[in-house]
Amino acid sequence: MTPLRVVQWTTGNVGRRSVRAVAAHPDLDLVGCYAWSPEKVGRDVGELCGIDPVGVLATDDVDALLALGADVVVYNPMWPDVGELERILASGADVVSTAAFIGGQALGSDRERLVAACERGGSTMFGTGISPGFVELIGIVAAGICDRIDKITIDEASDTTLYDSPATELPCGFGRRIDDPDLAPMAAAGTAVFGEAVAMVADALGVQLTEVVCEAEYAQTTEDVVMDSWTIAAGCVAGVAASWQGRVGDRTVVELNVRWKKGQTLEPDWKIDEGHVITVDGRPTVKVKLEYLPPPDFEATTFADFMVLGMIMTAMPAINAIPAVVAAPPGIVTYTDLPLPLPRHLVR
Repeated sequence: MTPLRVVQWTTGNVGRRSVRAVAAHPDLDLVGCYAWSPEKVGRDVGELCGIDPVGVLATDDVDALLALGADVVVYNPMWPDVGELERILASGADVVSTAAFIGGQALGSDRERLVAACERGGSTMFGTGISPGFVELIGIVAAGICDRIDKITIDEASDTTLYDSPATELPCGFGRRIDDPDLAPMAAAGTAVFGEAVAMVADALGVQLTEVVCEAEYAQTTEDVVMDSWTIAAGCVAGVAASWQGRVGDRTVVELNVRWKKGQTLEPDWKIDEGHVITVDGRPTVKVKLEYLPPPDFEATTFADFMVLGMIMTAMPAINAIPAVVAAPPGIVTYTDLPLPLPRHLVR
């Protein structure tokens, strides 16, 4: 087959892993790369991503990138930029995204801008990641052995003390005074993409939800939590939990829970069981625990080195979905609209 032409969008932590995966894939051809940082413009993308030169220079010229006529853009910013995505999709390029996007419902009316852009460009928009995204796909697959499904619950828990990313954590309420009157809705706003994932799971079950709600919980630290780039002061939020629930009437049929903490002085003291636990209540009841471990040859001397695994897990669901997304009809699609993405060409 003729390799699919790929443009990479940003070369941050996740983007670097995407570039490595695209460069190593015989069915993908990296033809362009968008750089957000001026100091990256004009540099070889391979060198930016810690591999040998690939013969493609990073640029901030969006028009030039869209003129390449790529089949797909691998979109790896931290958050979605609707205007940017609108331009990409209207140009005719499909998008696989890890930027807090599953179905786009959290965008409100801006979602229709993306739908219209897909119609103009004949393009397809798909969002995933490790969570939400791929973990929900595993939950859907696990439910496939049941002849009755009462409820699907996915629990995510993590001590994120060493995960130094205030840009993703401040919007959820981390660092706010525990008595801040503006705190209450922040967990829902900062984790809204999980609500989109609830809708995707319900769609897989063929269930019409009557409402999707978020119940939030916060915990404060009794001592300062000092991290590399910021500090959470005593009396401020160092624990955030959000429970996204899809209901039919007064019955919850899909529940996605996240519980994140920082530091060891939380009040109340949350016990964290790292990883994801998927529970399908039904006949039979199915329970799956996902743990993420380094391979024997993995070398890491710092937590930042170890976090490479998380970036790989975020990037690869989108990369593996590229052939299915390119083959899909125009519009916004989720895992429920695609054949099972396959991890081709990864046995080495």
